[in-house]
Amino acid sequence: MTAEAQRRRAFWQILLISAGLLILTVISAGSVYLVNKTRDDSKWVLHTIEAESQINALLLEIRRAESSARGYLLTQGPDFQSDHEKAVAAIIPALDKLTRQIGDNPAQRDSIEKLSAAIATRLDQFSREMKFVKEGQPDRATALIREAAAGNTTTTITNLANAMIREEERLFRVRTANSDRSQTLAASMTGIGSGLVVLLALISTWLVRRSARARDEAEARMRDANVNLESVVDERTADLREANAEIQRFAYIVSHDLRSPLVNIMGFTSELEELSGDVFRRLGSLTQVPAGGPPLAPGAPGEIVLEGADKQLSEDFSEALGFIKTSIAKMDRLISAILNLTREGRREFQPVKIDTSELIEAIVSTLAHQAAEAQAQIHLEPLPDIVSDRLALEQIFSNLIDNAIKYLKRGAPGEIRIRGRTKLGYAIFEISDNGRGIDPKDHQRIFDLFRRAGTQDKPGQGIGLAHVRALVRRLGGTMSVSSELDAGSTFTITLPIAWNVSNRNADR
Repeated sequence: MTAEAQRRRAFWQILLISAGLLILTVISAGSVYLVNKTRDDSKWVLHTIEAESQINALLLEIRRAESSARGYLLTQGPDFQSDHEKAVAAIIPALDKLTRQIGDNPAQRDSIEKLSAAIATRLDQFSREMKFVKEGQPDRATALIREAAAGNTTTTITNLANAMIREEERLFRVRTANSDRSQTLAASMTGIGSGLVVLLALISTWLVRRSARARDEAEARMRDANVNLESVVDERTADLREANAEIQRFAYIVSHDLRSPLVNIMGFTSELEELSGDVFRRLGSLTQVPAGGPPLAPGAPGEIVLEGADKQLSEDFSEALGFIKTSIAKMDRLISAILNLTREGRREFQPVKIDTSELIEAIVSTLAHQAAEAQAQIHLEPLPDIVSDRLALEQIFSNLIDNAIKYLKRGAPGEIRIRGRTKLGYAIFEISDNGRGIDPKDHQRIFDLFRRAGTQDKPGQGIGLAHVRALVRRLGGTMSVSSELDAGSTFTITLPIAWNVSNRNADR
């Protein structure tokens, strides 16, 4: 599958997932809304039924009070009196409850106010009727009943209650229709959502199967491509190993062969330096012979002093010989360094258990004189023990600590700190100082062979850090530097805690 096809497939998969999430979100939100609306509509339907029942209950208590009052007027029986008092006592609480239930409807509030006034009038009439009966004045009580009947108080109460019941019945029909509609919408939403979920599941299944087929095909192609991968890798590794060995042999041979002509040049330069004295003495003797006189015999008494152009020529010749000798000495050091590198590259590393603190303490003790001259304090913190090549570690830490001492600031006390820790099977060592620091643009340059950074006021060939990094890599680790000018440097070495010789010796 091409990269473009993979991008298109990834795009459509993301689009499908996004659409599915959006649809599920809309369905979920709609379902929640419709469920809540259905619950609210059902609550209002129930509220309407309760209000209508409360109106009927209030009418029942009023009629019960009227019938018991008339029964007490006719018979003056205590049962009718007790029943009347219970009915009257229940009217006001029933009226209050009804008032609270229908408070949400402005039309019903108007009706309840009129109903309350009529009920108050009728209760006052009930009170006076019962009072006249108890006082033995039934005629006056009868007259009061006729007066109440003529005033249509009971009829008014009944008409107002019936009007309120009709309003609640209308609300019941409206609210029932709303509830049914909400339930229908909720059911439809659920059905649509279920269908979409099933559709998305089918599409996702199809995409998964297609991806699985594509993955199987890719794995098959990978298996086909990797049938001979191991042999190819072995061949390439062998070629690289042979090329590396050839390069090391070439470097060794070239460096070794360069040493012979260099030794000859050094010898002839020394002879030329010795001969130069005789040459210039003879030249001076010729310039001091009188005109027409015989030349001075060799070994003649008196010191010959060169003057003028002869003296300048002698000085220039000596200066040229000095430059030649300095360049020869530098080349000799470079050749020796190359020879050491090639010998080190051919050496097989041997992993041993190393007490890192003890090893670095020994290195610090050998550099104590240089540290004292530089007024430097070396602080050694607890370090983790590792399994590695001892000689390689000695070379790594010796070089780094020596550099830290060498490149401290002049006239300022030096602070060099060596610390370590472990993480995920690796030991991490840090060598930090408060020296002159390294410009960030030179952080990679200092690891190149024969390359140096900053002011060149210290002896060196630009090999040390390149050699250190090569050793670290052979030990399966990494090396980095963090530094700013005039802010010190920190070199970080990461090495396996338990290094296996098979990891790197094969790369020689």
